[in-house]
Amino acid sequence: MALFSMKLENLQQLFVKELRDLYDAESQITDALPKMIEAASHPELKNALQEHLHVTKQQISRLDRIFQTLQEKPTGETCKGMKGLLKEGDDIASGGGDPSTVDAGIISAAQRVEHYEMAGYGTVRTYAELLGQPEIANLLQQTLDEEKQADEALTEIATSVNVESKAA
Repeated sequence: MALFSMKLENLQQLFVKELRDLYDAESQITDALPKMIEAASHPELKNALQEHLHVTKQQISRLDRIFQTLQEKPTGETCKGMKGLLKEGDDIASGGGDPSTVDAGIISAAQRVEHYEMAGYGTVRTYAELLGQPEIANLLQQTLDEEKQADEALTEIATSVNVESKAA
């Protein structure tokens, strides 16, 4: 997250900056997920990634509502952290190899993305609470809960995929 590209004078400025960073991260994820879905071979993994693509689009819409409430634009930040995480996932997805091992790598990369998002959404949710924005905090908590659910689903799928990969 490019936190120090401008002088931050208050928590409100940091809040908007972090929201823009998350908006860019979600946009990057929306662009990257179709390739991961295509590279995945395990049906449950494909379905989980497809579902998360749908959820991610809803999360972007939720962020759009937040920006409208704040009377701010959602653009202006590039999430460098997400760019790096997605590059690692792309390297795994496009590298080829044993299908179950590639699936295990995709799960690992996807869980890193989820954990990064959970950290970001937990932070901005707390900022919203501190700034007296309970409705925005609730919207951000909803997204945080969805990210946690996605992580849990990936952990469940990994149980069988990792065993298959070990057998390869």
